[in-house]
Amino acid sequence: MRHNKNFNHLGRQAGHRKAMLSNMAASLILHKRIETTLAKAKAVRQFIEPLVTKSKEDTTHSRRVVFSYLKQKEAVTELFRTIAPKIAERPGGYTRILKTGFRLGDAAEMCIIEFVDFNEAYTNGVMPAAATEAKPKTRRSRKKAETSEEGAAVKTAKPVAQKATKAAAAPQVKKTNVGKKM
Repeated sequence: MRHNKNFNHLGRQAGHRKAMLSNMAASLILHKRIETTLAKAKAVRQFIEPLVTKSKEDTTHSRRVVFSYLKQKEAVTELFRTIAPKIAERPGGYTRILKTGFRLGDAAEMCIIEFVDFNEAYTNGVMPAAATEAKPKTRRSRKKAETSEEGAAVKTAKPVAQKATKAAAAPQVKKTNVGKKM
């Protein structure tokens, strides 16, 4: 009987599933963030969390154990050199899954899985650049800004200069009817 032995098989046989999870975990370690389906992301999280915990202790044995799962030397060195020191004091929960919507082809639920300590927007409490550059919406009239003498002189000078450069840059092409069906 297989009571209480359930995990997502992801529609694959054991060898294919292990290879896929190993490759996805190595990509996550090297790139710090990957985009995948929600089911695969949950499976990768289950696969990678014990490896990250194992990497906190930098011994030959733990490196060999992690290498037996990942099978990529670059991913193992990245995990032990950059990721492990940064998450040393964290007791668990090293990854974050952010849902991004549905895939167009088959409507599979897509998400981004990333390491928690490697996203600067969340860790530093800094707003993303797009949010900080957004202009506040106002209902004030802009006539005052246009009536100032300096503003009017600058605004009239710019379009003339832009038109002159566009005309010089674009050569005149003579239109013909060659190749068109009549």
